[in-house]
Amino acid sequence: MILEYVRRNGTASIQELTENIGGSPSTIRRDLEQLTEGGYLERTHGGALLVPPLRATFERETSLNAHFQHRQKSAIGDLAAQRLRGGESVIFDSSSTVVEAVKAAALRQINLTVVTNSIEIARIGANVPQWRVIVAGGTVRPASHLLVGEPGESFFENIHADVCFIGTYAVTGSRLTDATMEVAAIKRVMIRSARRTILLADSSKFQAPAFATFGDLSQIAEVISDEGIDPAVAASIASFGPNLTVVPVPAQEE
Repeated sequence: MILEYVRRNGTASIQELTENIGGSPSTIRRDLEQLTEGGYLERTHGGALLVPPLRATFERETSLNAHFQHRQKSAIGDLAAQRLRGGESVIFDSSSTVVEAVKAAALRQINLTVVTNSIEIARIGANVPQWRVIVAGGTVRPASHLLVGEPGESFFENIHADVCFIGTYAVTGSRLTDATMEVAAIKRVMIRSARRTILLADSSKFQAPAFATFGDLSQIAEVISDEGIDPAVAASIASFGPNLTVVPVPAQEE
């Protein structure tokens, strides 16, 4: 909640955060210290300033990342779910925006063969009787629900799915990048394993590249983003090949 407030306003004082988010000044101060140590914020006198992560290997904690840009991710996920047709096989990567698409797709109750490297997505799919859920093997990354490495990578090399929903840490020009080599490696093979790939990327993802490249926009059939995307970036996407769909974002609830 602090990150979202500071993202919308650029900066915030402890008093502002206390009044708008709730909690005591001492609790807000401790949370700011934690976010500053994690590299999310820069402390100012009596408050905080949002710092865009410039380190190529910067990774948000999974629990925080799911809430960051949540309204945008949810809107993107709702639209992405409408791209699926009954009887299709679909690869879902573990990105937080893709998880929103999975939640929306589950409500449609259509027959799907779901393949994923995400334990969280597998749990969601386990409650959808119309889905056949296949989980690629691998090693669980610490503090996450994500499986990477073997035998997952070899598994994806040997399947041919109809569609792949994939997220990204950053889109820079035509490059798609992630903060870690092992995540980039499994995303790379996922793209190769599908007839078409749809990239789900909220407007904050169009930034400086992260550490490892896993793909290119020329490999993407469609990019789904939100209305906060820079017009110049939006105009450039078509030149790389994919269609761009921009979704409106519901107003912030009071």
